[in-house]
Amino acid sequence: MTQTADDFGEELADFVRRVGELRTARSQGDGERLTVLDAALFELQHVADQLWPRYEQFVAGAAGASGSPGDRQERLLLKALFQRLPLPVALVDRETVVRRLNFAATGLTGVRAGYATGRPLAALLMPGDRAAFRSQAAAVARGEGDRGLTVRLQQRPEEPLLATLTALRPPDEPHPAVLVVFQPGISAAASAAAPQPEVPDLAESTRHARLMDLVDTMAAALLRLPPGGRAEVLGTAARVLCGSFAQWVIADVVEGGPRRVAVLGPAAEEDSALRRAVAGQDPARAPLVAEAARAGATSLQVRPEDTDGFGHDPSGAPVLARADVTSLLCVPLGAPGPVQGVLTLFRTGSAEPFSMAEAQAVDVMARHVALAMRRPAPPDGERPEPAPAGPGPAAECSSE
Repeated sequence: MTQTADDFGEELADFVRRVGELRTARSQGDGERLTVLDAALFELQHVADQLWPRYEQFVAGAAGASGSPGDRQERLLLKALFQRLPLPVALVDRETVVRRLNFAATGLTGVRAGYATGRPLAALLMPGDRAAFRSQAAAVARGEGDRGLTVRLQQRPEEPLLATLTALRPPDEPHPAVLVVFQPGISAAASAAAPQPEVPDLAESTRHARLMDLVDTMAAALLRLPPGGRAEVLGTAARVLCGSFAQWVIADVVEGGPRRVAVLGPAAEEDSALRRAVAGQDPARAPLVAEAARAGATSLQVRPEDTDGFGHDPSGAPVLARADVTSLLCVPLGAPGPVQGVLTLFRTGSAEPFSMAEAQAVDVMARHVALAMRRPAPPDGERPEPAPAGPGPAAECSSE
């Protein structure tokens, strides 16, 4: 039916074009108008004999495609089965763009089905697994048979998953889709290897100590602040994180909608224009910030593929591309309770990407910041000395 419909569309387009040519031929002389009239009659006869009967066939086919009540009930049953399947299942196209995500898959990935739809599933995987996953999905969509491979999610890099891919042809669609089923999986080599005795890792211990120092510095800075100033709390948290931990820190307070209160970035002269552009940006136009403020979900991305995730500068260039962001953390300040604000951290250039341990430490600090933002202001007569002035809308990072 699809090929016939395409042919019908082409013939209809040709008919419209020929009618346009006949309309322009009306300006010809009286001797040639008879020829034009014959051609017009021929086109009308072609519509009556060919195009109209085929149109009626398409209308009848579309009416039949809607199905009987029993068919519709069957489709509802299949949809419920897909959603309630205990295994994480995703339906993607040949480019791994998500079309459907069941409840178990949303729980595994930490991404809502509505947000994931239309975005590549490969972007949720570790960078080293994305190319292989795309290649296998494309092979399955071409009809080269089912495939299976081990992948790791960015949110859970320590837990390998066995992804099984199989082709699925949705009804009334020209191209096959790919059904992806995730299962906990461990490679045969890893399972056969004897467990090695744990040896203390000096580098890991050093990184852990630095994170604990950062958490302690954040707690001390928040405790020194007087209660009642939400923007001052966000500005202080941004100053603690910017420099040695992240090259960029953007702070937004949520008051009905997100409002930008601080942007700290590199001190280089070439970055000053971008700092001002980010400071003047509407946070609601940055999808990552808007999603964190609305749903309260943390986002950790390494070499983000969606460069539009943090919106655009006034010239239309993506902020993530212009800042050369190689890793980002977007953390809501809410748990427990409603979201009070959003902190977004960028690492750029050759800086190491954010690790899961660092993301966990930032999540702990985010809870502390949210608690500090909720502290009620004291009565006017008991108000302590004002806190030191926070950073302006766009300021430089100071490395420690």
